Amino acid sequence: MFLALLVSGLVVALVVIGLFVFGLRRRLIQRSGGTFDCSLRWNVPEDGDHSGKGWVYGVARYNGDRVEWFRVFSYALRPRRALERSAIEVVARRLPEGEEELALLSDAVVLGCLHHGTRLELAMSEDALTGFLAWLEAAPPGQRVNVA
Repeated sequence: MFLALLVSGLVVALVVIGLFVFGLRRRLIQRSGGTFDCSLRWNVPEDGDHSGKGWVYGVARYNGDRVEWFRVFSYALRPRRALERSAIEVVARRLPEGEEELALLSDAVVLGCLHHGTRLELAMSEDALTGFLAWLEAAPPGQRVNVA
């Protein structure tokens, strides 16, 4: 009986510690400010895929001339992807279609982009999209910015 209680207590403690670390990580990412919820889909086919597959929920953070993207369900403190402002080319903007509506947040807008020749899609709220496009257009003089 005592052993079962001890094991149960340890399992509960590990779950609580794991959740605490998730929250602490999110706080550390957001500490510097300029963060927004952003789903990402990398290497999107040219004909478009509206099946809802490949979307990963995350948090993006502005850091100088880069947007750093972090997976939500990860313990890593380093960004999974870093997108340089000068290399981002916006090619399309649309609302989620088909099964994507279930895979993304309810108010999401999908932004199709090219980054160093790789097709990707970012899904974010309308407010975050306004800020992202303003950040892209606010590039220092002499930098190439491609916003469709």
